[in-house]
Amino acid sequence: MLADLDRALQARYGVDERAFDSSRRRAARIMVPVRFHVVADGERGRLTEAAVQQQIATLNAAYGGGQGGADTGVTFWLKKYGVTDKAKWFRAPERYEREMKEALRRGGPWTLNLYSASVGADVLGFSTFPQGARRQPRNDGVVVDYRSLPGGEYEHFNLGYTAVHEIGHWLGLLHTFENGCEEPGDGVADTPFEAVASDACPESRDTCRQPGSDPVRNFMNYGWDDCMHEFTPGQGRRIRAAWAAFRAPRHQSERRHSALVGARSVVGAR
Repeated sequence: MLADLDRALQARYGVDERAFDSSRRRAARIMVPVRFHVVADGERGRLTEAAVQQQIATLNAAYGGGQGGADTGVTFWLKKYGVTDKAKWFRAPERYEREMKEALRRGGPWTLNLYSASVGADVLGFSTFPQGARRQPRNDGVVVDYRSLPGGEYEHFNLGYTAVHEIGHWLGLLHTFENGCEEPGDGVADTPFEAVASDACPESRDTCRQPGSDPVRNFMNYGWDDCMHEFTPGQGRRIRAAWAAFRAPRHQSERRHSALVGARSVVGAR
């Protein structure tokens, strides 16, 4: 993904990721419209719009620095809430991912299609990466277990941070433990190298010889929701670069659409 990102930035702006942020004035906030697809089996998994709005509020707090980390410059607003009663999609969203997304997905690469279903306790969610948004647009999106939303049934994983984590991938972030102690790690300078994912809620640890303790409180690590608190400024820069490279509107019609999204976001955001 890092090589794809540099190639895309060179093609569109004539700079690589390292030079991108300093070559441009600080961009306006990235306003992300969310189409939330509640996939249910009868009453199982039938999330209310209020529950979905609470998840949107959690996203805005996490990405806006409200939990103590950096403000990444991203704001989410609920464009569309809908419920689809489809037992097989609900019970096996990975197996039926293509069928489900082809039926439900709407919007351009700047639109987050977020699905809730019964993903499972071992794998709480899954996401596409931004470089695939234009090559395989029908597959673009994020799927999370409905029990991981704020107030859900999964102990230690019910503050809504599964969506925060998976949307991080959708926006261009890798795990903090990507590549272990080997270069380039996750490619973000202010997330120290980390040999393996964190588990539960460690106080601190240092698993690599490079400077810095493991980022065990970072949203892109593993571990309990109780212990996740932050994105870093470098992760915010990565998000802005990936957005510009892969998700920002390219053409006049897309720019008009994006402007409308931004104008309506004041009303839609929570």
